Amino acid sequence: MPTDTPNRSPSSFAELMALRRLPNPPSSSTETEKTERFESLATPYPPGEGTRTFGGHVYAQSAYAASKTVEKGFVIHNMTGTFILGGLLDIPFEYTVRHLRDGYMYCTRSVDVRQSGQICFSCLCSFKRDENQTSFSHQPTPVQERYASIIAGKQPEEYPVSPSIDVDWWTEGVKSGEISEREFPGVDARKVDMMGYNQTEEVKSHPEKYRQLAMYSLKGLPSDPGSEEELREREGSGEFDNLYACAHMYACDRNSLLLIVRALGHGSFTSMASLTLTVVFHQLGEALRMIDWGSGAEDGREGVKKKWFIQEGWSPRSEENRAVHESWLWTPDGKLLATSYQDSLLRFTKLREEKL
Repeated sequence: MPTDTPNRSPSSFAELMALRRLPNPPSSSTETEKTERFESLATPYPPGEGTRTFGGHVYAQSAYAASKTVEKGFVIHNMTGTFILGGLLDIPFEYTVRHLRDGYMYCTRSVDVRQSGQICFSCLCSFKRDENQTSFSHQPTPVQERYASIIAGKQPEEYPVSPSIDVDWWTEGVKSGEISEREFPGVDARKVDMMGYNQTEEVKSHPEKYRQLAMYSLKGLPSDPGSEEELREREGSGEFDNLYACAHMYACDRNSLLLIVRALGHGSFTSMASLTLTVVFHQLGEALRMIDWGSGAEDGREGVKKKWFIQEGWSPRSEENRAVHESWLWTPDGKLLATSYQDSLLRFTKLREEKL
């Protein structure tokens, strides 16, 4: 699994998602669906310097592998995935993509992900073409308006980088220097201080009203550096739209479940894991794209400035040692780009061991 340094993930999202095509499996007389296979190249990120991979990596890369099997013009519009086993850091992910349907406007793929022959993740991913027409539209009041008193007048770069694990003992350890955390790859994620909002008695007594805002932007360019004119032309043609969609999917899983622990007022937990994650995009095309061509400003060595999107997260329900994380992803100009819905396992006490 080649990386720039041992066990280190490349910073660029495009490099992080890079795939190698594998030989297709032999066809079977009992299976009519075409199947294609890919293998991951980069080392995923380990939250908290642990031994397991960030779940958003396999989720986003599954969608990216599926996008390699569709015709030009088809863009991811929704995906539901089931997390089966924790991902390992030292073994490549192998993606098996089946063509379930190839229609004129919609097409569907299923993806099974394996490590050492075992399925660790499985999903259904749907793609659609741009219909070039909108006869109806509605959305909630933009996040920029509802939380103007918190975020207005402040640049995204002014917020602290989101921690590897958003719990007090970790953030305090990093602050004191006892814990060293590596750079989160793929996207620049920043946490907005919502304590003034979340510490009110109204929110404390109603956990479903707890809110967390996170700013995020793309790291790296969507392609090898060329001229700015060439990059802009390729982006405008939609060439990178599926990569951008995967970046949004990747970002929405960042510290998502840890919001639930804070909303419930707990300082620690004994076990936590994603069970399923669904992301639905409400807009495609320009709304997905992550380079800010209109700013006229430069951003570092890449020579282009990135757009900053906002994730608004909350937890509407918890019960049966499970809890839901839900979020809205907002464009810089206040359009609701996507909705995520994540079912999770959550325990605050150890599961009793009962004799069979």
